[in-house]
Amino acid sequence: MLKAFAARDPKAPKGSFTPHLGIDVPAVPGRADSGDLEIDLMELFTDAASVAGDLSVGIALFIDEMQDVPAPDISALCAATHELSQTGGPLIVVGAGLPHLPAVLSASKSYSERLFRYVSIDRLDRAAADQALLAPAQREGADFEPDALDALYEAADGYPYFVQAYGKVTWDVATASPVTAQDVAVAGPQAEGELAVGFFGSRYERATPAERKYMRMMAQLGDDPVPTAQVAEELGVKPSSVSPARDGLIKKGLIYSSERGLIAFTVPHFGRFLRAQPI
Repeated sequence: MLKAFAARDPKAPKGSFTPHLGIDVPAVPGRADSGDLEIDLMELFTDAASVAGDLSVGIALFIDEMQDVPAPDISALCAATHELSQTGGPLIVVGAGLPHLPAVLSASKSYSERLFRYVSIDRLDRAAADQALLAPAQREGADFEPDALDALYEAADGYPYFVQAYGKVTWDVATASPVTAQDVAVAGPQAEGELAVGFFGSRYERATPAERKYMRMMAQLGDDPVPTAQVAEELGVKPSSVSPARDGLIKKGLIYSSERGLIAFTVPHFGRFLRAQPI
């Protein structure tokens, strides 16, 4: 059945999902191959869950960057998950995405908020950030001085990718164990340069000129969530005239609405990066 699903017509009008699976069995037609993704996913999930139940096992489908899944596919996924919720089959969908993912799901199916349990994953606390650095280092027989861990946490601000980025460069420049705060100071500019190009810069390049102007004004107003009305006021325009730029940035995952009327950058230090850019 999975082979039949994988062989669906990629030009089918309902749903764009086209898996590339190496399955060395003949396809059995008649289930999950209609070309209507909503129907096909329902049948696939239902039958797969039934088999899993017979074998006393479970199935988990993990989807990263879920906010980027095309709208027809999200709609089909929600419908199939809803069908599963009626039968209690042992199949679970686990999605990870940016803060506006719940809005993406709700826009697809109004009942989606009842299908998923939302868990907010914030920055690492100090203990977790230290562990992320110490555990791999100690496996290699190395260690960090307390002052070095202080400096790395201040630089990374608990953001997991930054912990990795600053930790990697610091490890590369350190000549002996334990790693010192001086090593962190030497590594800092190189890590910041790599983030400016590969992390912040790549995001900035995705924005249109109007969207970049909007983000620069957000950055000028500080690093905390800012009122959308204040951004428009500082730009000297009506809120309605900058709505397209704001909505475009939300869809691109560069900003999100932290609560009604407020917006913030989806990644820390983005405002600092923008303030350092020439106008």
